[in-house]
Amino acid sequence: MFDEEDLREIRAAKSEWEDEDVQPTVERFGERKEEFTTDTEGHTVDRLYTPADVDDLDYEEDLGFPGQPPYTRGVYPTGYRGRLWTMRQYAGMGTAEETNERFHYLLDEGQTGLSMAFDLPTQMGYDSDNEMAAGEVGKTGVAIDSLEDMERVFEGIPLDEVSTSMTINAPASVLLAMYIAVGDKQGVDREQLRGTIQNDVLKEYIARNTYIYPPEPSMRIITDIFEFCAEETPSFNTISISGYHIREAGSTAAQEIAFTLGNGIEYVQAAIDAGLDVDEFAPQLSFFFASYNNILEEVAKFRAARRLWYKIMEERFDAENPKSKQLKFHTQTAGSTLTAQQVENNVVRVAYQALAAVLGGTQSLHTNGKDEAVGLPTEKSVRTALRTQQILAEESGAADTIDPLAGSYYVENLTDSVEEDALDIIDQVDDRDGMLDAIQDQWVQRQIQDVAFERQREQENDERIIVGVNDYTVDEEEDVDIEEVDERLEGEQIDRIRELRERRDSEETEAALQAVRDAARGDENLMPYLIDAVKAYATTGEICDAMRDVFGEYKGGGI
Repeated sequence: MFDEEDLREIRAAKSEWEDEDVQPTVERFGERKEEFTTDTEGHTVDRLYTPADVDDLDYEEDLGFPGQPPYTRGVYPTGYRGRLWTMRQYAGMGTAEETNERFHYLLDEGQTGLSMAFDLPTQMGYDSDNEMAAGEVGKTGVAIDSLEDMERVFEGIPLDEVSTSMTINAPASVLLAMYIAVGDKQGVDREQLRGTIQNDVLKEYIARNTYIYPPEPSMRIITDIFEFCAEETPSFNTISISGYHIREAGSTAAQEIAFTLGNGIEYVQAAIDAGLDVDEFAPQLSFFFASYNNILEEVAKFRAARRLWYKIMEERFDAENPKSKQLKFHTQTAGSTLTAQQVENNVVRVAYQALAAVLGGTQSLHTNGKDEAVGLPTEKSVRTALRTQQILAEESGAADTIDPLAGSYYVENLTDSVEEDALDIIDQVDDRDGMLDAIQDQWVQRQIQDVAFERQREQENDERIIVGVNDYTVDEEEDVDIEEVDERLEGEQIDRIRELRERRDSEETEAALQAVRDAARGDENLMPYLIDAVKAYATTGEICDAMRDVFGEYKGGGI
């Protein structure tokens, strides 16, 4: 891309500049640090970057144009000039009615997509009256015990007019079945349903631990969803392969994309092994990344991830459909960076993280509320978080041109470095026969834990400054409004589910649950049976238990 003679002249000029200008200045005034490094990788950041630092960059092969391979510069030809990213605010609280109220509020305030959070019992496949749910009903999200709850959540919200993301994994098939059933009841054609289910169980074994079934049946359920949705709901993303929780557990940026894409490789291979054609299901795969404070490193990470996924799908899986090779991703700002001290600082952190996601070309974005380090976000903090995205879109100019940092000598150098680091990690995973085995050996978990330990040590030794925590501190007490879930909710939800069991057609419900068990024992696609079960008002826990009867439960401690 650069003429060799020009490069020699630049290198010579830089050397002269360092000797004549830099060195005397450093000797007289010094610099803030002896060494500058990237936030998570520990790469040394040079004082200045020039074309000599990207001397082997091939524009067409390494960058290309937006919407064209290798998609480094984005998957759409017009970027945000054609359509802005989908603005989502993670919502789900207490009862279905409260969540419905929050959804309507956010849509009225200009949100363009819904993002649904579920309480812990729902995430684990338990009904609200299960003894395992005691004290947790409605605490981290909405309690969804039956199709009636899902209907209440979306009352007055036509499903053909919104895109809904659901952060649900082990019971994702059941919640998707409920969503489809709500659409059926609204008279919405299934091809018009848009949204995403997270449905990423491998990262549960790595980072979150809200799993139910062992890996083999879990992968079977996921591939059944791939197959069903390719036919029935082609506009719905069947999985959000999630690096977010891997990063929140402590990983580096390169580990985040390496382990995430490694999980993606496992899912693609499992679907192919189940007899699916890669180009039938791969266009519905999506990804989910975190955005942290080091803006330029995050931009480089997103660009590197797109390029890597293109190469993986092209070279490993011989995908032919261009959409199969396009990495489309949702981004959430980093919850673990939010602090309970000086919570107003979190507004700034979220804004910078959102900027990084947009400069990196995200397809949708969730911005955290400033108060999420201390509790559920209040309505006011959610509005501020949404306004952060709207100001970014309408006032900053960041969305006016595509991949605006492309060509920066530093960003291109860093993109290459992150990609190389991630590819090295993927190679190590391959040497361990893939992510399943690497997780089973606890190798993946140890890699992340080692980084998390080192970051904590740096913070405790004041080698890593967290503004308002270990420097720039104040003594005054924080006055923070906290959103709280009414303790009476749990009893009301339990009464509701027990009343449902009394008035539903119990014979129809049990027949539907038995059909789920029979399908689980065989090799038929589970999704039609799950939809029948939710329409018969079988509960989340009952349906998950029917599959537990066949698949068993994963107990942890290695696969």
